Amino acid sequence: MNHHDRGLKTKAHLIAKSLLPENQETPIHFLEEKITPRSLTFRRNHFPYPKFPIQPFFLTITGSVKNPLIFHYSQITSMPSQTITALLECSGNKRAHFEPKVFGDQWKEGALSQGNWKGVPLSYLLSLTEVNTGAREIVFLGDDSGVKDGQHVHFQRSLPLEKALDQHVIVAWEHNQKPLSPKHGFPFRLIVPGWYGMASVKWLKTIHVINHSFSGPFQTDDYVYYPHKSEDKDSFPVTTNRVNSIIQHPLDRQILKPGKHEITGLAWTGEGVITSVEISVDNGVTWKAASLHNPTQKYQWVKWSISHVFEKNHESTVKVRAFDSTGQSQPDQAFWNRKGYGHNQVSQIKVQIEN
Repeated sequence: MNHHDRGLKTKAHLIAKSLLPENQETPIHFLEEKITPRSLTFRRNHFPYPKFPIQPFFLTITGSVKNPLIFHYSQITSMPSQTITALLECSGNKRAHFEPKVFGDQWKEGALSQGNWKGVPLSYLLSLTEVNTGAREIVFLGDDSGVKDGQHVHFQRSLPLEKALDQHVIVAWEHNQKPLSPKHGFPFRLIVPGWYGMASVKWLKTIHVINHSFSGPFQTDDYVYYPHKSEDKDSFPVTTNRVNSIIQHPLDRQILKPGKHEITGLAWTGEGVITSVEISVDNGVTWKAASLHNPTQKYQWVKWSISHVFEKNHESTVKVRAFDSTGQSQPDQAFWNRKGYGHNQVSQIKVQIEN
C-alpha cells in the first residue's frame, strides 16, 4: 500500500443511514486489511443504546436445563476461550439496490465488517447447565429495548439447538483484542459465524432454553423473507449469508484514464468457502476468472483482483459474480422480498474512459 492509500484509509469514516437509532455503514471501498478497525465497523441498531448500570455484569442461563446458572463477567472471561475471525453482514446489506424499492434503512454495500472475536463456546456454557432432552431452541435476550408495534420489547432471537451447539458459535467479550465496545455489544455478544448479523445478539443478558419454537417479533415478523408484496404466504426465515461480492475499485461512475487498471474487491459466503470469482467488463457477454489473494477460509471474505486494459472514449459495465463450495453463485437478479433481505445479485459498476 503506498503513502497515498494510507492517507485514504485514515480519512475514512462511517456513513450514516439513520441517527435514532444509530445505523452507520462501513466505508467498504477503503478497507484493504483483513480486519476492519473497530472505529469503522458498521453499526446496526433497532433501539437506543442500553444504559449501563455501575455494577458487575452477569450472564444468566435459564429454562429447560438441569442447572440454571448465573455467571459473573470475570467467570466468563476466565473460561476456556477461542478466537474466531469472522465477517458480520446485516441481512439488509445492499437493500438500496432492490427493484422495486423496499422500505427500511437503505444500506448500500457497507453493512459488512470483519473482526477477531474472542469468547467462550456457547456449547461449553450449555454443557455446564446440562440442557434437558426435550430442548428445541435457545433464546438470546439483549439489553437493548424499545417500542415495537405498540409493545415495549427487548431484542430477542433464537437459534435451533443444533446450530447453537456448533463449535464456532461463541459468547464473545473481546473484539479485535479489546473488550467489546459499548456500541458493539459490551459486555457480551453472541457471534454466529455464517449467519446474517441479526443472529449475533448484542448486549447479551439472558440465554433461555425452550422446548418449543420461539415466536418473538424479531423471529417471526422481522428477519423473514416475504416473497409477495401484500401477503405472507411462502415466507421463510432469514438465516445463512448468501454468496456475495462487491467491487472496491474502481468506484461506480468513475472516470478513468485509458490503459491498464486493477479491478479489486471482496467475495464471501455463509456455508462453505468461495471457490472462484469471475469478472466481466462487457456487461456480462464474456467472463474471466479473477485471482483470489488470501487463502479462502470459512466465515471470512476473500480478496480478489484482475487487471484490464480499458480503451479510450468508451463506457464499460463491469460485473462480478462469486461461486462457493456448496454450489451457490450470485444470480443475475436478486430474490425480491418485501423487507429487503439477502440482496446478492451479480454486482456491477459503470466506468467511463477518457479520450
